[in-house]
Amino acid sequence: MALNYIWIAFFVIAFVVALIKLLFMGDVEIFTQLMNATFDSSTNAFEIALGLTGLLAFWLGIMKVGENSGMIQSLSNFLSPVFCRLFPDIPKGHPAMGSIFMNIAANMLGLDNAATPMGLKAMKELQDLNPQKDTATNPMIMFLVMNTSGLVIIPITIMSYRAQMGAAQPTDIFIPTLLTTTFATIVGVAAVGISQHINLINKPILILIGCIALLFSSLIWLSFHISKDAMGTYSTLAANIILFVIILLFLLYGWRKHINVYDSFIEGAKEGFTTAVRIIPYLVAFLVGIGVFRASGALDMIVGAIGSFFALFGVDTSFVGALPTALMKSLSGSGANGLMIDAMKEYGPDSFVGRMSCVARGASDTTFYILAVYFGSVGITKTRNAVGCGLLADFAGILAAIFFSYLFFF
Repeated sequence: MALNYIWIAFFVIAFVVALIKLLFMGDVEIFTQLMNATFDSSTNAFEIALGLTGLLAFWLGIMKVGENSGMIQSLSNFLSPVFCRLFPDIPKGHPAMGSIFMNIAANMLGLDNAATPMGLKAMKELQDLNPQKDTATNPMIMFLVMNTSGLVIIPITIMSYRAQMGAAQPTDIFIPTLLTTTFATIVGVAAVGISQHINLINKPILILIGCIALLFSSLIWLSFHISKDAMGTYSTLAANIILFVIILLFLLYGWRKHINVYDSFIEGAKEGFTTAVRIIPYLVAFLVGIGVFRASGALDMIVGAIGSFFALFGVDTSFVGALPTALMKSLSGSGANGLMIDAMKEYGPDSFVGRMSCVARGASDTTFYILAVYFGSVGITKTRNAVGCGLLADFAGILAAIFFSYLFFF
């Protein structure tokens, strides 16, 4: 229901803003821009789905090998102590646990292309446990919020953009992004845990938090003891090695268990095509809504109003230049990337606004895209509080991005 109101609001707000521009500002091109946005966004939605087809086919094929060989089951058993606390409604040892872990691991490494197929596989397995096929279950909501909060250890893509834009130190956003995304994830998981009455204060989860803190501390220590160029090179290399090793392990484990690895892969790959086709209507719906909202200038008006509000109280408004990226990331990943690049072009990649735009972009994922694709892939129409918890994590990420950017760069 929440997505229904939000989607309608995109069009209503866009129309009202466009009408004001036409009547009071004489902008006779505004409705042409809105219609062009609908055409461009529709085409973009199809191209995204088409681009996902090959990736989905490959990764769902690999996941099917893992499922038929029993490796996913082994992962589920290994992760059971922690994941059973976060997902108490999933039966112990269910293969969904392994798929969820693979998705989260790929996200943490910044491997979006690998994370999406694994996430769709996890959603399909969670849907198998769902007694009400049109309504999101508690595990689905927890899983979606963990995705939208976007815990990323190595923001490879963001650092690559900074290097392309000529930043003196492309990796200088590494630590603030790490801290920001961690804060957003903690808030998102806590919000879901409270709403679902999950006890998050227990030994397995505290041990996991300790391990994550140790890992983060090690990464921060490394960032101060190796060159910035080496940090970017090693981060990319490590992520790609881990990803290829995962593929190899799945294939060799299947061979060791004497299954037909090739036939299993083909069986899973076939699911990739049907999944890509299934998500097209959901992508078209939301990308068009977001496109007209952005084209109308409504986003710019919101950002301007925020800046004016804080200026009244004498608060420094340097962060306002990065807010378009911070707000857009909940709506459109490509749109947020474009605004981030624009901010670096206008203010400079090493400026406060340029850096904060990168921190905000890397701190969480594209909430509405994930909701549309993941829920759409299994036909979920009643999202319950998934949107609210996801947006709360986004808001926490924006506040954290502002705080840590001021702390490190101002």
